[in-house]
Amino acid sequence: MLLNADLHCHSTVSDGWLTPAEVVRRAAANGVELLALTDHDEVGGIDEAETTARECGITLVPGVEISVTFRDETIHVVGLGIDHRNVLLLEGLVQVRSGRELRAQAMSDALDAVGLHGVLEGARRFARNPALVGRAHFARHIVATGLMPDVATVFRYYLARGKPGFVPHVWARLEDAVGWIRAAGGIAVIAHPGRYRLSASDMEALFDSFAACGGEALEVVSGAHAESDVQRFASVARRRGLLASRASDFHGSSESPVDLGRCDPLPPDLVPVWSRLRAAAPAADLHP
Repeated sequence: MLLNADLHCHSTVSDGWLTPAEVVRRAAANGVELLALTDHDEVGGIDEAETTARECGITLVPGVEISVTFRDETIHVVGLGIDHRNVLLLEGLVQVRSGRELRAQAMSDALDAVGLHGVLEGARRFARNPALVGRAHFARHIVATGLMPDVATVFRYYLARGKPGFVPHVWARLEDAVGWIRAAGGIAVIAHPGRYRLSASDMEALFDSFAACGGEALEVVSGAHAESDVQRFASVARRRGLLASRASDFHGSSESPVDLGRCDPLPPDLVPVWSRLRAAAPAADLHP
């Protein structure tokens, strides 16, 4: 790997622990050369991140991670190299965010019914962006109460599908999310595919639908992936001619298994997505 690229991470604009400027500074300290800030359904941190990236001498790729519903599963699609002021993209993200407050209240009501009281108020104290109160903020509050030792345990007992605090929600359609990213001049990437509870046939249908609406890339290396996942999705990228992305999906040092810039390199025979990101990041040498 000639370039230390980390193309998926989060700030306090969505559910990360660090501000956009702090994310960029940490990435720079870790030797990251090409960084994408990809907050959930929100692009409000990109200007701050770009300013700090110039100060730190690294290149920032404007990005976003859009929540999608596909066959009753929540899928995340990352957009890289976007124009974060594009009107169609911004209008689409407003639509996606609009249901979050109702979902948060429903989650709080469900947890109240099993004896966890005042969770929404607690979650709001962990959410720097009041429009993006999500499951991670709920989990952090529950950890802070001392009931559970860490966020992963909270999800396992309370917030995962089938648990008391899980509330199903319909997000954007796959074709809409990819369309918004493409309208903003970006490349659409399926994020951390190893996390999705889809059957083999549904996973193939996801890749078919993604390609049909203009999706171009796949996160092969992710902080959420084991080595077996890397090999599996490297094979998918080869077979389907998809560009390959590398990402930590960093949220914070206490929650993320991989720090910024510290995930494994891409398998060398794949075409990295950053080979197509010259226009978004002209200061970097993006040759694979």
